[in-house]
Amino acid sequence: MADYDLIVIGSGPGGYVAAIRAAQLGMKTAIVERDSLGGICLNWGCIPTKALLRSAEVLHLAKNAKDFGLKIDKIDFDLDAVVKRSRNVAKQLSTGVTHLMKKNKIDVIMGEASLKKGKPAPTVVVKDKDGKSKDYQAKHVMLATGARARSIPQAGLEPDGKLIWTYREAMVPDVTPKKLLVIGSGAIGIEFASFYNELGSDVTVVEALDRILPVEDEEISTMARKQFEKQGLKFHTGAQVKSLKKAKDSVTAEVSVGGKTESIEADRVILAIGIVGNVENLGLEELGVKIEKTHVVVDGFGRTGVPGLYAIGDLTGPPWLAHKASHEGVICVEGIAGANTAHPFDASNVPGCTYSHPQVASVGLTEAKAKQAGHKVKVGKFPFIGNGKAIALGAGDGMIKTIFDEKTGELLGAHMIGAEVTELIQGYVIAREGELTEAELMHTIFPHPTLSEMMHESVLAAYGKVLHM
Repeated sequence: MADYDLIVIGSGPGGYVAAIRAAQLGMKTAIVERDSLGGICLNWGCIPTKALLRSAEVLHLAKNAKDFGLKIDKIDFDLDAVVKRSRNVAKQLSTGVTHLMKKNKIDVIMGEASLKKGKPAPTVVVKDKDGKSKDYQAKHVMLATGARARSIPQAGLEPDGKLIWTYREAMVPDVTPKKLLVIGSGAIGIEFASFYNELGSDVTVVEALDRILPVEDEEISTMARKQFEKQGLKFHTGAQVKSLKKAKDSVTAEVSVGGKTESIEADRVILAIGIVGNVENLGLEELGVKIEKTHVVVDGFGRTGVPGLYAIGDLTGPPWLAHKASHEGVICVEGIAGANTAHPFDASNVPGCTYSHPQVASVGLTEAKAKQAGHKVKVGKFPFIGNGKAIALGAGDGMIKTIFDEKTGELLGAHMIGAEVTELIQGYVIAREGELTEAELMHTIFPHPTLSEMMHESVLAAYGKVLHM
């Protein structure tokens, strides 16, 4: 007889949300965690990084107080206090997950999990901190073990916890580096580059592809680079880090750019070169689970092909985002329960957000990908400088771009750069999920004065009806 209806391995935003939804549907549920409830996101990712970036944002406002008619003397920061605040925010959220587990009567099993063959689903073996193992049987088992930062040891691109950092070390620094090298210009790399630049570090970013934020629309990427460079960030694109050589308190990177090699010296290096799934030591190979490029292969309902075994979140591949993991978890559980709300996961409606200064956000196809897919497109753009609220905020740099199918009026994609766009993007996500056309968006009333008015204007611009430009 099974101990549980569902055992979830991993308590990040995918795992704990899935466990809650399962409990809501009447399933007896347990969750296994080897470290802290909330996983990487709440403890070492999404939440504490946003706390750090908020401190940087307030510092930026203080430095520019005179632009708002204010006087602030002796502007400075306390690095230890900034880090302490971030850790306290993470602790508060992790404690909140503990409360949610109790509220929903979900058993929390602390320890390291692995799997072995069993029926009707693989048996979950949990080894506790004392090395003692115990077997648990469930009707269904869900893997939500997440992912970790990628490294390339053969080139010296491997964290050592002191000179070469991953996101973990970058969130709890003991010093503010005078010179910082960030390898990789995706969301993680750019966010840390933005944070440390605001603290006064001389930041250089190296990107292997031909532009920064390479998954974003090219026009947004180009605008972002210009704004970051105005703030003092330096970029090398189309560049390869051939090696990292460590000294006592510095690192020298050999970087190949355009066939030439140059040396870049830094006090610290942050590796942000991608993600690998946590698939090791789980017994997946013995069970016959299909793994491609360190990620578990699943269908739209999280099914692995092994009876009773499912996987969600970062473990299953890009986009590596907390909200994607949560959504997958709910879909997977509802599929298991046979709920009439169950539907396969659609990655095309997952929004992406970069919490730098300025922020970047997007959903759907870029202009280039829309054209590659065979769409004849209509493109609308509206600048922040044309919006009253943006000017009042002192945030006139930015743009909202929308892409429509000319024939059907379908919103193919939306792309933003500027203040608070990570909050605005959800409006377009709802529009895509609800399959709204340009006509319905045009007829929607947006409040004034708000930044959201630019979303309306961008739609109008795509059809030659823009009002404030």
